[in-house]
Amino acid sequence: MEWSIILLNLMYAVIGVVLMFVSYKVFDLLSPKINFEEELKKGNIAVAIFIAALFIAISLIIGGSLN
Repeated sequence: MEWSIILLNLMYAVIGVVLMFVSYKVFDLLSPKINFEEELKKGNIAVAIFIAALFIAISLIIGGSLN
């Protein structure tokens, strides 16, 4: 088992999660009229679906760029 490959994959995973978090925060700053956290606490399913779609799109972009 190659430890360098495992560590490299772990590093890519951490970088991907950090980039997803940063991109979500940037999107949150770019849309100041919508408070996503408050809407999720109210149970707004449309906001939850939108955020899920945003995470999927961001993960596809980040995954493609890391390969």
